[in-house]
Amino acid sequence: MKSKLCLLLIVFLLLMTPAVVSFGQPQTKTLVLTHANLIDGVSATALNDVTVIIKDGRIDSVSAGVETVPGATVLDLKGRWLLPGFVDAHAHVSDMRAARAALSSGSTTLRCLGVNHFADAGIRDLSRAGAVDLPDVIAAGYHVRPRMAEEFFMNFPAMSNLMTGLSGAENVRRVVRLMIERGANVIKTMGTERAGLPDTDPRKRIFTDEELAAIVDEARRHNIFVACHAHGDEGAQAAVRAGARSIEHGTYLSDQTLALMKERGTYLVPTIATVIDLIDPGGDYDNPVLAVRGRAMLPRIREVTAKAAKMGVRIVAGTDTSYGPASIRRMPHEIIELVACGMSQMDAIKAATSVSAACLGIDNRVGAVKKALEADLVVIDRNPLADITAIQDVLVVINNGHVVVNRIAW
Repeated sequence: MKSKLCLLLIVFLLLMTPAVVSFGQPQTKTLVLTHANLIDGVSATALNDVTVIIKDGRIDSVSAGVETVPGATVLDLKGRWLLPGFVDAHAHVSDMRAARAALSSGSTTLRCLGVNHFADAGIRDLSRAGAVDLPDVIAAGYHVRPRMAEEFFMNFPAMSNLMTGLSGAENVRRVVRLMIERGANVIKTMGTERAGLPDTDPRKRIFTDEELAAIVDEARRHNIFVACHAHGDEGAQAAVRAGARSIEHGTYLSDQTLALMKERGTYLVPTIATVIDLIDPGGDYDNPVLAVRGRAMLPRIREVTAKAAKMGVRIVAGTDTSYGPASIRRMPHEIIELVACGMSQMDAIKAATSVSAACLGIDNRVGAVKKALEADLVVIDRNPLADITAIQDVLVVINNGHVVVNRIAW
C-alpha cells in the first residue's frame, strides 16, 4: 500500500510541476523551421523561403526551399523573419528572473559587465549545464575600479587592505587574477567615472596609463579581453592605447580617439538607449539630476556613434540594463537607435548579432545562422529591413535548439 501511495504521489508531483519549456508539439532532437525569410547575421542581403534544420542544439543546414526530416518537429514560419539571437554586449544581470527576461526578449547571449558575488558566472554555469530557459553569459564578475564594491571584500576578505582604494599596477593585476580565478570570461574596468550616479562626473578619468596597461596585460596573459567603461575622451584614449577590446559608452570621444580605435580594431559599444533611460521617467534610472545629464549627453553620444560608423569603427549593440523589474530597455531599442544614427538596418542588426559575437570572441559559436553554430534564433513578424521598428516584435525565441518562447500557432 505504501509503495502505491508513493507512486501516486510522485506521478501527482510530476504532473503539477511546470516544464521549463512549453511546446506546441512534443520536443524532438530535430527541429525544422520552414518558409523563413532569413537575415543570417553575416550576408549583405536577406534570403527568402529558407529551411533551417536544427539537430541536437546546433544548426545542421540552411537551404532554399522546403526540406523534410522524418520524425522532426516542424515550425512553419509562413514568411516571417528569422534572425540570429541577439548578443547583448553590455548587461548587468544578477539573478535568474532577470536572465529569463533577457532571453524572452530575444537576447540569447549576454556579456555581463559587473555584478556582485559572481552571480553572472553562476547563471552562465547553469545555462551551460543545460538550463535552456537561461541565456548564455560571458561573465566579468566585479568591475575593476578604484573603489571596489563592498561586496567584493565579502568574497575576498584577504583583500581588505584595498578597501580604502585600489591603485597601483601590481594591485590591479592581483584583482584581475582574482576575477579570472573565480571564472571571469572578460574583465570590466573603468576609464572614467559613471554617468548613472548623480554625484559622479562621467568625464573624469580614474585610472592611470600604467594601471590600465597592467589591467589589459594581466588579462591578456590569460587570453581574456578587457571592456573599458569610458565616457570621457582622455580615459577612453588611454584604454585604447593600453589595448582594451572595447570602449563602453564613449559619449565624448574625439576624432583622434575614434581614428585610433579604427586603427587598432577597438570596438565601440555606445549603449545609446540607456542614455535615453536617464531622461525618461521610470526605468533603471528615475532621478532629476540624471535626467538633466542625460539630455546633455544624448546628442553627443548620437553624434559620436554616427561619426564612428562613418569612419569604420566597429559598432556593437548593448543595453546596459539589468533586465530588472523596472527595466524598459531591450536590444531592439538599441538597434533602432543605431539606425537613427545613420547605420543601415542590416548593419545595425549585425551590430547586435555577428559583430557583437566577434567583439566577445565567440563568433565561432553564435551570432549567425549558419551550419554548425549553436541554434540561438529569434523570429519576428515583419521585415526589419523595411521598417527597423518591426524588430521589437519578437514572436519566437530558440535557445540552444529549444523553443523557449512561441507566440505563433504551430
